[in-house]
Amino acid sequence: MNFPHYTTTDLEDWVSNWYIKHQFHYPVDLKIRKIAMQHEIFINYRPKDPHYARFGRYKEIVLNSKSSQVHQREQFFHELCHAIRHVGKQSMMPEAFRELQERDARHFTLYAALPYHMIRRYDINDPELIDRWALDFKISYELCEERLYQISRRSDCTKFGKVLH
Repeated sequence: MNFPHYTTTDLEDWVSNWYIKHQFHYPVDLKIRKIAMQHEIFINYRPKDPHYARFGRYKEIVLNSKSSQVHQREQFFHELCHAIRHVGKQSMMPEAFRELQERDARHFTLYAALPYHMIRRYDINDPELIDRWALDFKISYELCEERLYQISRRSDCTKFGKVLH
Protein backbone atom coordinates (compact mmCIF):
# COMPACT_ATOMS: atom_id res chain seq x y z
CA MET A 1 0.00 0.00 0.00
CA ASN A 2 1.27 3.47 -0.86
CA PHE A 3 -0.21 5.11 2.25
CA PRO A 4 1.31 3.32 5.24
CA HIS A 5 -0.92 3.00 8.29
CA TYR A 6 -3.52 5.37 6.89
CA THR A 7 -7.07 4.86 8.09
CA THR A 8 -9.88 6.36 6.07
CA THR A 9 -12.81 8.14 7.69
CA ASP A 10 -16.44 7.09 7.31
CA LEU A 11 -17.07 10.09 5.05
CA GLU A 12 -14.03 9.26 2.95
CA ASP A 13 -15.24 5.67 2.55
CA TRP A 14 -18.74 6.88 1.69
CA VAL A 15 -17.40 9.16 -1.07
CA SER A 16 -15.20 6.43 -2.57
CA ASN A 17 -17.97 3.84 -2.39
CA TRP A 18 -20.41 6.22 -4.09
CA TYR A 19 -17.89 6.93 -6.87
CA ILE A 20 -17.16 3.24 -7.38
CA LYS A 21 -20.88 2.38 -7.45
CA HIS A 22 -21.39 5.01 -10.19
CA GLN A 23 -18.31 3.95 -12.20
CA PHE A 24 -16.00 6.83 -11.29
CA HIS A 25 -12.68 4.97 -11.12
CA TYR A 26 -10.07 7.38 -12.49
CA PRO A 27 -9.42 11.14 -12.22
CA VAL A 28 -10.57 11.62 -15.81
CA ASP A 29 -13.99 10.23 -14.78
CA LEU A 30 -14.59 13.09 -12.32
CA LYS A 31 -16.57 15.33 -14.66
CA ILE A 32 -18.68 17.73 -12.63
CA ARG A 33 -21.73 17.61 -14.92
CA LYS A 34 -21.69 13.81 -14.82
CA ILE A 35 -21.45 13.78 -11.01
CA ALA A 36 -24.19 16.42 -10.74
CA MET A 37 -26.42 14.45 -13.11
CA GLN A 38 -26.22 11.43 -10.79
CA HIS A 39 -27.77 13.64 -8.10
CA GLU A 40 -30.22 15.35 -10.50
CA ILE A 41 -28.52 18.71 -9.95
CA PHE A 42 -28.14 21.32 -12.67
CA ILE A 43 -24.89 23.28 -12.99
CA ASN A 44 -24.95 26.95 -13.97
CA TYR A 45 -22.19 29.52 -14.26
CA ARG A 46 -22.83 33.11 -13.19
CA PRO A 47 -20.59 36.01 -12.12
CA LYS A 48 -21.55 35.62 -8.45
CA ASP A 49 -20.59 33.66 -5.36
CA PRO A 50 -20.98 29.90 -5.70
CA HIS A 51 -24.02 28.42 -3.99
CA TYR A 52 -26.50 25.57 -3.93
CA ALA A 53 -30.22 26.24 -4.27
CA ARG A 54 -33.28 24.06 -4.29
CA PHE A 55 -36.70 25.12 -5.53
CA GLY A 56 -39.11 22.22 -5.11
CA ARG A 57 -37.64 19.38 -7.14
CA TYR A 58 -35.25 21.66 -9.05
CA LYS A 59 -31.71 21.55 -7.66
CA GLU A 60 -28.96 23.85 -8.84
CA ILE A 61 -25.32 24.53 -8.11
CA VAL A 62 -24.14 27.92 -9.29
CA LEU A 63 -20.41 28.28 -9.89
CA ASN A 64 -18.64 31.60 -10.26
CA SER A 65 -18.13 32.14 -14.00
CA LYS A 66 -15.22 34.51 -13.27
CA SER A 67 -13.24 31.83 -11.40
CA SER A 68 -10.69 29.56 -13.06
CA GLN A 69 -11.79 26.04 -14.00
CA VAL A 70 -9.65 24.69 -11.16
CA HIS A 71 -11.47 26.83 -8.61
CA GLN A 72 -14.85 26.10 -10.19
CA ARG A 73 -14.18 22.38 -9.61
CA GLU A 74 -13.41 23.03 -5.97
CA GLN A 75 -16.50 25.23 -5.67
CA PHE A 76 -18.52 22.40 -7.17
CA PHE A 77 -17.37 19.78 -4.66
CA HIS A 78 -18.00 22.19 -1.79
CA GLU A 79 -21.53 23.00 -2.96
CA LEU A 80 -22.20 19.34 -3.77
CA CYS A 81 -21.66 18.56 -0.11
CA HIS A 82 -24.31 21.09 0.86
CA ALA A 83 -26.64 19.58 -1.73
CA ILE A 84 -26.36 15.95 -0.65
CA ARG A 85 -25.46 16.14 3.03
CA HIS A 86 -27.02 19.28 4.50
CA VAL A 87 -30.50 20.59 5.08
CA GLY A 88 -31.81 24.01 5.98
CA LYS A 89 -31.00 27.50 4.89
CA GLN A 90 -27.64 28.62 6.28
CA SER A 91 -28.76 32.23 6.56
CA MET A 92 -31.43 31.14 9.03
CA MET A 93 -29.39 28.80 11.24
CA PRO A 94 -27.21 29.46 14.28
CA GLU A 95 -23.63 30.39 13.50
CA ALA A 96 -22.21 27.26 15.21
CA PHE A 97 -24.33 25.00 13.01
CA ARG A 98 -23.34 26.96 9.90
CA GLU A 99 -19.67 26.58 10.87
CA LEU A 100 -20.17 22.84 11.36
CA GLN A 101 -21.66 22.53 7.87
CA GLU A 102 -18.78 24.53 6.38
CA ARG A 103 -16.20 22.32 8.12
CA ASP A 104 -18.00 19.24 6.81
CA ALA A 105 -18.05 20.71 3.30
CA ARG A 106 -14.31 21.37 3.50
CA HIS A 107 -13.59 17.74 4.41
CA PHE A 108 -16.00 16.52 1.76
CA THR A 109 -14.24 18.68 -0.85
CA LEU A 110 -10.91 17.04 -0.03
CA TYR A 111 -12.40 13.56 -0.32
CA ALA A 112 -14.51 14.21 -3.41
CA ALA A 113 -11.77 16.08 -5.31
CA LEU A 114 -9.08 13.54 -4.35
CA PRO A 115 -10.93 10.32 -3.55
CA TYR A 116 -8.92 7.74 -1.66
CA HIS A 117 -9.63 4.87 -4.05
CA MET A 118 -7.93 6.94 -6.77
CA ILE A 119 -5.07 8.60 -4.90
CA ARG A 120 -3.91 5.37 -3.29
CA ARG A 121 -2.60 4.34 -6.72
CA TYR A 122 0.01 7.11 -6.53
CA ASP A 123 3.45 6.77 -4.96
CA ILE A 124 3.38 8.74 -1.72
CA ASN A 125 7.17 9.13 -1.92
CA ASP A 126 7.05 10.78 -5.34
CA PRO A 127 8.58 14.27 -4.90
CA GLU A 128 6.22 15.53 -7.63
CA LEU A 129 3.10 14.00 -6.08
CA ILE A 130 1.33 17.32 -5.53
CA ASP A 131 2.06 18.38 -9.11
CA ARG A 132 0.71 15.05 -10.40
CA TRP A 133 -2.46 15.30 -8.32
CA ALA A 134 -3.07 18.91 -9.37
CA LEU A 135 -2.67 18.00 -13.04
CA ASP A 136 -4.57 14.70 -12.98
CA PHE A 137 -7.47 15.85 -10.78
CA LYS A 138 -7.55 19.42 -12.15
CA ILE A 139 -7.50 21.07 -8.75
CA SER A 140 -5.28 23.61 -7.01
CA TYR A 141 -1.88 22.86 -5.51
CA GLU A 142 -3.21 24.22 -2.23
CA LEU A 143 -5.99 21.63 -2.09
CA CYS A 144 -3.52 18.88 -3.00
CA GLU A 145 -1.16 20.04 -0.24
CA GLU A 146 -4.03 20.12 2.24
CA ARG A 147 -5.06 16.57 1.29
CA LEU A 148 -1.51 15.29 1.62
CA TYR A 149 -1.12 17.03 4.97
CA GLN A 150 -4.42 15.56 6.15
CA ILE A 151 -3.21 12.08 5.18
CA SER A 152 0.11 12.67 6.95
CA ARG A 153 -1.62 13.65 10.20
CA ARG A 154 -3.49 10.34 10.21
CA SER A 155 -0.57 8.17 9.07
CA ASP A 156 2.54 6.68 10.60
CA CYS A 157 4.83 7.85 7.84
CA THR A 158 7.80 10.02 8.80
CA LYS A 159 8.45 10.87 5.14
CA PHE A 160 5.61 13.39 5.27
CA GLY A 161 7.45 15.68 7.66
CA LYS A 162 10.14 16.18 5.02
CA VAL A 163 7.61 16.63 2.20
CA LEU A 164 5.41 19.18 3.95
CA HIS A 165 7.75 21.33 5.99
